Amino acid sequence: MTSTTTRPTDDPTVALSSSGLTAADVLAVARHHARVDLDPSAREQVASVRAHIDALAAGETPVYGVSTGFGALADTSIPPSMRHALQRSLIRSHAAGAGPEVETEVIRALMLLRARTLASGRTGVRPVVVETILALLNAQITPIVHEYGSLGCSGDLAPLSHCAIVLMGEGRARDRDGVERPVPELLAEAGIEPVLLEEKEGLALINGTDGMLGMLLMAIADLDELVRTADLATALTVQGLRGRDSVFRPELHAPLRPHPGQAASAANIFAVLAGSPIVADVAAEGSRVQDAYSLRCAPQVAGGVRDTLEHARTVAERELAASIDNPVVLEDGTVTSNGNFHGAPVAYVLDFLAVVSADLASIAERRTDRMLDKSRSHGLPPFLADDPGVDSGFMIVQYTQAGLVSEMKRLAVPASVDSIPSSAMQEDHVSMGWHAARKLRTSVQNLRLVLAIELLTAARAIDLRAPLTPSAASVAAIEVLRRTVEGPGSDRFLAPDIAEAEARLLDGTVLAAAEEVTGPLR
Repeated sequence: MTSTTTRPTDDPTVALSSSGLTAADVLAVARHHARVDLDPSAREQVASVRAHIDALAAGETPVYGVSTGFGALADTSIPPSMRHALQRSLIRSHAAGAGPEVETEVIRALMLLRARTLASGRTGVRPVVVETILALLNAQITPIVHEYGSLGCSGDLAPLSHCAIVLMGEGRARDRDGVERPVPELLAEAGIEPVLLEEKEGLALINGTDGMLGMLLMAIADLDELVRTADLATALTVQGLRGRDSVFRPELHAPLRPHPGQAASAANIFAVLAGSPIVADVAAEGSRVQDAYSLRCAPQVAGGVRDTLEHARTVAERELAASIDNPVVLEDGTVTSNGNFHGAPVAYVLDFLAVVSADLASIAERRTDRMLDKSRSHGLPPFLADDPGVDSGFMIVQYTQAGLVSEMKRLAVPASVDSIPSSAMQEDHVSMGWHAARKLRTSVQNLRLVLAIELLTAARAIDLRAPLTPSAASVAAIEVLRRTVEGPGSDRFLAPDIAEAEARLLDGTVLAAAEEVTGPLR
């Protein structure tokens, strides 16, 4: 699975305090390797709370995770002489992932978010544990984490354990160049001492929703950009198909159907179409009253995606403000069990985003197909071919797009409605949030490709409308594509063209070019 990118932030250093992090902080560290420093006040708070754990560890009252076993073994008392072994064994046994390796950006987000919770002063770890995680991030040492091993409940257990075991000087990891090397060698080179885990620290390192939250934050960032790209692609397709702009007028949206996302989408499309000679020619011709749904209803679909994104953002922000561990240390020093590690709230929105991503891709594919069908394209050659019959044009490009959309529809089946009990029925309901996040990453990647193909197709259709020209914003976007992708002509190797268009969406240059004309799209 290919990782995704966003533009770097201005601040190369993130300060980790007891008050937490922002989504921008997580993206800066995960994707752009920003340095992380522990705020001195957070270090002091962590050290203060640790004193409560030390007191409990010295007492005779059993405390889960401090002086007992875990999961179904929670009633098993562990003597002081065996507690280092207890924490060490927990991490070793739980680092049981399998399957392909997870992307570096996901692992870095996972580590940072766990450090965020540890720095909150609610988990009872020593400051050295937080500082060692940050040292790994700053040295760009990346533990090897596998695709399978989390059920999205009791924490992203196996993924977090694969990170925690590296803190102990064990496991597997890669250096800043992506080369796997022995963990002791990597730590020594970076001047990092392996951590000997004390009471509760092993449990605190693995008991959170950090993996699924990190992937949610990155998906939201990507979809924020892709939904604006979808509006740009729609506007280009409207011109390629000689469509009308009247349905995007503001008075047809917020006053009549007050969904904020719909109004934003319509405004974006209307702005990109502003001043289009093609649209003006269609209006003067007056031959058609209505366009097909895939054009006319684009704001309703893309708007629904936006509104779902806003709900997901609300959930992500709440989760960023959470301190998830079990047991957790309350403000009065009480250590108590809880169920906050259950990933249901995050899992649900991860599934919601997979649903709306699939539908956004589906309507984009329908617009593409319309441009290739001579009976529906209003004068364009079949498949936009230079010499139809000899040339196939963009025929198979649509096949690729259809295959991507079909996979996205399968990925839209919710993971969060499934639950397989674990740990001898002690953990008898789980969220599957990690799996919801993994399939959403694939869906986001596919959506980007689907939109890249629509942009390529619409740009070619517009070129074939010459001497009529599109709007100024459309010209700016097409010019970016044309730097690396040729215009209409005889058949050629198309896979590199698709890859180039995808790259222009990844680096944001197509969207940025249009926004230089329209101003920021919403």
